[in-house]
Amino acid sequence: MFKNFFASITHNAISLIGTALAVASLVLILSLFTMQQFGFEGGPYLGILTYLVLPMIFAIGLILIPVGAVLWRRRMRKKPGGEGTPLFPVFDLNLPHTRNWLLVFIGATMVNIIILASATYKGVEVMESVEFCGLACHSVMEPEHTAHSRSPHSRVACADCHIGPGADWFVKSKLDGAWQLVSVALDLYPRPIPTPLHDLRPARDTCEQCHWPTKFVGDKLREIKHYKEDEANTELTTALLLRVGGANGLESSGIHWHVDPGVEIRYRSDETREEIYEVEFTNADNTITNYADRRAPEDGGVWRTMDCVDCHNRPSHIYKPAASEVDRVIREGSVDRSLPFVKREGLRIIDADYESHEQARTAIAGELQQFYAENYPELSTERADSINAAAEALGDVYSVNVFPNMQVGWDTYPNHIGHQQSPGCFRCHSRSMRTADRKQISNDCDTCHVLLAEGEESPNIVSLLRSE
Repeated sequence: MFKNFFASITHNAISLIGTALAVASLVLILSLFTMQQFGFEGGPYLGILTYLVLPMIFAIGLILIPVGAVLWRRRMRKKPGGEGTPLFPVFDLNLPHTRNWLLVFIGATMVNIIILASATYKGVEVMESVEFCGLACHSVMEPEHTAHSRSPHSRVACADCHIGPGADWFVKSKLDGAWQLVSVALDLYPRPIPTPLHDLRPARDTCEQCHWPTKFVGDKLREIKHYKEDEANTELTTALLLRVGGANGLESSGIHWHVDPGVEIRYRSDETREEIYEVEFTNADNTITNYADRRAPEDGGVWRTMDCVDCHNRPSHIYKPAASEVDRVIREGSVDRSLPFVKREGLRIIDADYESHEQARTAIAGELQQFYAENYPELSTERADSINAAAEALGDVYSVNVFPNMQVGWDTYPNHIGHQQSPGCFRCHSRSMRTADRKQISNDCDTCHVLLAEGEESPNIVSLLRSE
């Protein structure tokens, strides 16, 4: 019975090719799946091959089998004496042979459905993995994947924010992904990847699934350590009391007043959302107040309802300023603070232009060694290990923030939190944003924070707060 079954699906070239493709791809799928169960890791491409490419070949092979059979019967009908050959097979279930053959066919079909359904499920799982999003198109998404892996949301999958729950956004994302695949294959993608993403799902469907907007946070002390560009790399402290705020009963306060359930803020801006032209504020009693920058164009721009990502525009893909990154590696001890002028020189060296990460690492090490050899010859010999370690740490800093192949530099993606890397809060909270009767949006610093200490050595207020 099995012999006759296989003979019936391989008696023509097309069906034979289809059978070969189906069998070969099935063997490879099962083999690669088994290897993965035993801990073999082949990167994102192994998942793509196992659950996307090979199942597609398997399905094509299955389709070719009946197509080949129909074409073979059509040829038989055209031959002399073959007019009586039916185009499609005739099943006479009164014959035991036919019933047995049909049982084999149904059994094989059920197995194929299970295989394709399992592969489809695993394929979707692969396509929504961080590895697929960040590493499958490595040269394109390398900056985003690297920044995500260092962010507070590194354990949150890309799809959780970029797609979120629901079939409609899943389908939309896959349709968008089809064009992204074409653009990567044909080298049509922009460099750098432009932001913001205008088709990103609203924050209430993603961010607010974890971050409760009505939670009252109150004030939060933030202490920032940074270093002067002097010979001693003097440590300075800036301390802020951030008015994080939020909803507290019937009232809201602080920064998170913007997401009060009774408040709606809309604004008109350019495509980048860096230049805001007009703000429309609706309070709880539906009173509308319009603020506008008189220098802004009267027409054009994009209207948007404000949500989390208008301030937290880089929650997962965070690129730090060069100065704060050098401060970080000094604070963590990766760069020895006792090396003279290491803050100044480190900042100067990593802020240069390099063609690749490899060239940057080589140049950073050479520049730093040269500086100490010329200015501190004895130290360059005695502290060679510390200098080399500092060069390596500075090379790491450059490699996780700057990506020459994608034209991503230190200032490519500004962060709207605060007002250090970009105007940030001052995009709206500026003196030029006024109503028709010249009432302006508050730009008082105390609205968002209280400055307790600014660039001081061991400020007393910090010691006092710690003691409490």
